[in-house]
Amino acid sequence: MRFRGLLLCAALLVSGITPAFATMRISEDRGGQIGHYLQAFSMLRTSGERVVVDGNCLSACTLLLGIIPPAKVCATQRARFGFHAAWMPDEEGRVVTSPLGTQALWNIYPNPVRRWISRNGGLSRKMIFMQGRALDGIVASCDRPAQSVQIRSTRRITTGSVRYHSASAANDRR
Repeated sequence: MRFRGLLLCAALLVSGITPAFATMRISEDRGGQIGHYLQAFSMLRTSGERVVVDGNCLSACTLLLGIIPPAKVCATQRARFGFHAAWMPDEEGRVVTSPLGTQALWNIYPNPVRRWISRNGGLSRKMIFMQGRALDGIVASCDRPAQSVQIRSTRRITTGSVRYHSASAANDRR
């Protein structure tokens, strides 16, 4: 009887604990196929997890700015977003700009990102980088105390050869 009482107490304690929030950390993502990122970020959006950008988020990785709700994304001082036109190999394996892919990118980006891209040369073969003060008003800062999050879970999403790792709260404060 005593064992059942302990079991009941343990169950009540566990049921009163609120779930921890998880955070996905992106630190060195060079991008890849748009479709893989659309799928991975759509799953991430549905999960409700936060995304911390703590380094390079280049090419298709930047789609997170239009897919993940802005309240769920923050950037550290090391964050750097790299934008360029979409491309694909032609019949001979040469890199050619994809107008359809570039338009898809453009349609997904939110207006503040589109305005920044336009002011900085547009989407072309040349990569343009958004970092530092350019992020103000576009991506929240993770470095402010109000942005800290407690994390207990670990999770991985794979887009092609890129892996996203959930992080610990201690890592978020770095």
